[in-house]
Amino acid sequence: MTAHLYPRRFAAPFAALILAFAVVWWAFPEQMPFWRSLAIVTAWGGSGLLVANLVLMVREPHIARLLGGLESMYRWHHRSGMIAYLLLLCHPLALALNGWVEAPQLAWQTLVPWAQSWPLWLGWAALVLLMFGLATTFAVRLPYRRWRAFHFALGLGVLLALAHVYALLGGADTLLLLIVVTGVALGWRLIASDLGMASHPYRVTQVVHQAGGMVEALLSPCAAPITVAPGQFVLVAFGDGQAYRGCGEYHPFTVSGIEADGGLRVGIKALGTCSQRLQSLEPEVLVRLQGPFGTFLSDSPSVPQLWIAGGVGITPFMAALRAYACIRPTTLIYLFRKETDAAFLDELTALATTDPQFELLTDASDKGLPDFPELLGKIGHITAREVSICGPIPMVEALLPLLREIGVAEESIHFEKFDFR
Repeated sequence: MTAHLYPRRFAAPFAALILAFAVVWWAFPEQMPFWRSLAIVTAWGGSGLLVANLVLMVREPHIARLLGGLESMYRWHHRSGMIAYLLLLCHPLALALNGWVEAPQLAWQTLVPWAQSWPLWLGWAALVLLMFGLATTFAVRLPYRRWRAFHFALGLGVLLALAHVYALLGGADTLLLLIVVTGVALGWRLIASDLGMASHPYRVTQVVHQAGGMVEALLSPCAAPITVAPGQFVLVAFGDGQAYRGCGEYHPFTVSGIEADGGLRVGIKALGTCSQRLQSLEPEVLVRLQGPFGTFLSDSPSVPQLWIAGGVGITPFMAALRAYACIRPTTLIYLFRKETDAAFLDELTALATTDPQFELLTDASDKGLPDFPELLGKIGHITAREVSICGPIPMVEALLPLLREIGVAEESIHFEKFDFR
């Protein structure tokens, strides 16, 4: 995520809340018992959040820019799904409590699916699918393909939940609109994103093995290139080559270089099953590319810069340094386990000797996190700088309170974490 304090940062949660409140306002009950009113409000609020949940999983660059970036969308996709499930779980419980006021037997009949009609079976089936889909969300050890297939149970659960209400109400224009939005969001994600119908064709034209178990692949466009800025990332699915067999799955890779002809360099660290296989990538492999996404390093530097990179987090800064000379004093702190793990170190060292505006500080810490207070103490006028951080989550979370403690303004701290599937 990029911690810019500007309105787009709140665009994703605002859109989700607006949709939820809109449907609740449309269906708000009047002159009904409390528990039945609560059941109706939770059902519609949960349904609205579920539809927003699916819209927030759409991987489309223009929508992502409008809603504050793909990272923010995914974060609120997960949060809205959890809140929606809890609201929908309250729906049958509130109905049962409404029945309890009349007779305990009536409350029991409300909660047992076999005592109900088929429209109510749809509602129970929706809850089961939502429970299953949410459970797989937290199963981080699931293989990606299986996780993705299981995760689509959430989409089917949303459709069943809307069908449940549609059958009970006998049809309504607002419900039809929600069903259409749900269908479009699911269709776009499946056909355009997951199956790659909206992707851009590129070809691997060079593979350079960097230090630390990283390869840098040059992807050259086979058609019109996409426009990418330093700091952004793309989703890439690698195909098969003569000896290489690709995963066929889309994974995020930060752009490490932008060529004049539209070619893109991406740094690939051996972290998971697919990225380990990519270490044997070869030229001439066809790739499908989606994006660009992200707003990291998007602001033109108006004050001196402090960049802090850890491991593969060096890639967005490489893209910026390769794209243009530093126009403001810029210090890069590059953290790694040992020098043999430091990708691009020779190139960075050479750049530091030729660009008077660029300063390179390195730190090799083979045992846990480095001494951040000592490192930050080497930076002159740190409170007058903009600070951009990219690296492992523990590194980012350790740096943020230290920077605030020494007086760096919140709006001057920007960070990037890639912790979504």
